[in-house]
Amino acid sequence: MDYLWVGIGGCVGACARFGVGNWAGRRFGLGFPYGTFIVNVSGAFLIGVILTLLTERYMVDPRWRLLLVVGGLGGYTTFSSLAYEAFALADRGDWMKAAVYVVGSNVLGIAACVAGILLTRRFPGF
Repeated sequence: MDYLWVGIGGCVGACARFGVGNWAGRRFGLGFPYGTFIVNVSGAFLIGVILTLLTERYMVDPRWRLLLVVGGLGGYTTFSSLAYEAFALADRGDWMKAAVYVVGSNVLGIAACVAGILLTRRFPGF
């Protein structure tokens, strides 16, 4: 049953990402990835609000976290998870781990993307 909640949230989150991306492209043009930028920043804000409400303020059924955070924001952006987890590391004093996580995720993520592009270009039948 947990997968159902994640799936429902993921569907809504992915559709929201698509909608925001299209809106941003029409509104601001395609010369900069405004859609992704807006999604990542707003997702980071939303995960801060939602997880604070769900973990510090209200006692709610854990399925709300699956629906809203894992599914919804997971479908909307994974950057929101990175932002929250980096803050959580820093908040408990693990500044080095937070820095390694942020820098490593970005550098290795970009490197992995480049590797995937180059590999696929090299082997067209892949």
